Amino acid sequence: MFSPQMLLLLLLFEGPQEVHSSPISCYNDRGVAVDWFYLYKLPKEDGREAHYHGDSYLLLEKGGEGWTNGKGTVNDTTGALGKTVGQLYSQGKDAELAYILYNDQKPTQDFTGSRRGHTKGVVLLDKHQGFWLVHSTPHFPAVREAGQYYYPSTGLVNGQNFICVTYPLERFQTIGEQLQINQPSVYDCDVPESLGSLVPARTVSNRSVTLTSADGTNFISFAKGASFHNDLYHAWVAPTLQSDLLVQFWVRSTGILPSDCSLGWKVLDIKQINPGKTFSFKASQDHSKWAVSTKAAASGPGGGWVCVGDINRNKAEEQRGGGTVCLRDPVVWKAYRTAVLDYEDCRKGAF
Repeated sequence: MFSPQMLLLLLLFEGPQEVHSSPISCYNDRGVAVDWFYLYKLPKEDGREAHYHGDSYLLLEKGGEGWTNGKGTVNDTTGALGKTVGQLYSQGKDAELAYILYNDQKPTQDFTGSRRGHTKGVVLLDKHQGFWLVHSTPHFPAVREAGQYYYPSTGLVNGQNFICVTYPLERFQTIGEQLQINQPSVYDCDVPESLGSLVPARTVSNRSVTLTSADGTNFISFAKGASFHNDLYHAWVAPTLQSDLLVQFWVRSTGILPSDCSLGWKVLDIKQINPGKTFSFKASQDHSKWAVSTKAAASGPGGGWVCVGDINRNKAEEQRGGGTVCLRDPVVWKAYRTAVLDYEDCRKGAF
């Protein structure tokens, strides 16, 4: 197994491409391979009459019409999240898989004071294709040696977000470069020699690239390192997308950045949420990190975007790596935009 430092690399694969009966892919709740999905793990609902206990989720997959109620709970191995991540454990030990598990709050630690990237994700692939799962859940997922998929109890109380995209083999070179910029805390990884080769690390402070999924959907990946020294959303994502953004992030931390309407773009902190008309909850109950354009795509070139990532809007994380993955899709945009019930306006004089 390579060290975490060595594994921030480009994944370059060699050898003939054979027909594969069970490709590494994102999967939906029906156990069907899908090009991409978004998953919203709902927070634990307050009150004695609560119907949501922190393990329910909403799912939106390519070709869907909006949020649908998840099958079972996030702990089920047959659900979208369990089926997808579970491939890491279900494949035999002899299977030639490359994988990277990274999280600034590792499964075996309550908290890490590392100054590496505030990033969380899973990369899993074989010689044919794979997926990149970007998420917000601490202590997730378990190392491969655990032998089975499970969702951590520590991730149940607050809301969490996931984006899974299936990519063809050749896309993982670029994904590897994005991870290098993010400077993630890798806690479990393996790239068999038959599947990978090492290349020099990149030194740029930030980069955005288009990543085309297996079925041809174009996503934009924004990756910044510690040397970027600025807020991901206001200083970079909003100007690049030419979009005013509503941003959800973990507000129960120090140095929170207020809504900002300078630089010609509004970046507004979300205060109240109700995804999929489930129940209303405060941003302080949601550990997710996502952003949505204030207006639809039909309103102009900057409308209709949704970005899901792993970094917050606070002073400390201006100095840490992290990123977000953005898609311009009317169904996904509507699902996230209608979830926003309230947000913080900019301070007087800030426009």
